[in-house]
Amino acid sequence: MTHGDPAYTLVQVSVNDLVMIVAFAPIVALLLGVTDIVVPWETLLLSVVLYVVIPLVAGALTRGRVIASHGGHAAAVDAFTARLKPWSIIGLLATVVLLFAFQAETIIANPLLIALIAVPIIIQSYGIFAAAYAWALVWKVPHNIAAPCALIGTSNFFELAVAVAIGLFGLSSGAALATVVGVLVEVPVMLSLVAFANATRSKFEGNAR
Repeated sequence: MTHGDPAYTLVQVSVNDLVMIVAFAPIVALLLGVTDIVVPWETLLLSVVLYVVIPLVAGALTRGRVIASHGGHAAAVDAFTARLKPWSIIGLLATVVLLFAFQAETIIANPLLIALIAVPIIIQSYGIFAAAYAWALVWKVPHNIAAPCALIGTSNFFELAVAVAIGLFGLSSGAALATVVGVLVEVPVMLSLVAFANATRSKFEGNAR
C-alpha cells in the first residue's frame, strides 16, 4: 500500500517471524512473571510450535510445491495466495465475531475496560511508528524502505496472540478479549499510518537511491 521495496519487506517480515520463534516464549514468560498467572514452559513452547513453527514450515513447503508444479514460476505463488486470502479473512472475522459473542456481557458492562485496553495500544503504535519513521528520515533512508520499516516495526502479532490466548485461557477469558480488542484497534491505526506515510512521501524524495 506504500509501494515499499518488496525484497526488503520480505526480509524484514521473515526476520520478525524467526525472532518470534526464539523470543516469543521467553517474552511471555517474562510478562507473566510479574503477575500471579502461572503457565508451564512446556505450554509456551507448544504454543510456539503450533502457531509459529508449523505455519512457517507449512508455508515454505507449500510455496516450494506451488512453484515446482508451475514450472518454477514464482508468480504462481501470488495467484495461489490471492485465492486463499478471502478464506483467511473470513477465518479471522469469524474468530472475532465468536470472541465478541462470548464477551458481549463483559463489553457492555465494562466499556471503560475496553478503553483501558485500546488506549495504550494506540499510544504504543503511533509512538513506535513516529520514532522509526523519523529516524529513517534523519538517516536519509529511501521512502520505499522507510515506510515498510516503520510499519512492520509498529505492527503486533495480534493474530498469534488471539490464537495463544484462546488455546491457553479459553474463548471467554479476559486474555482473549484483550487480544481481539488489539486486532480491532490495530487495523484502523495501521491504515491511518499508511495514509500518513503516503502523504509524506515527498519528504523522502531526496533520499532516493
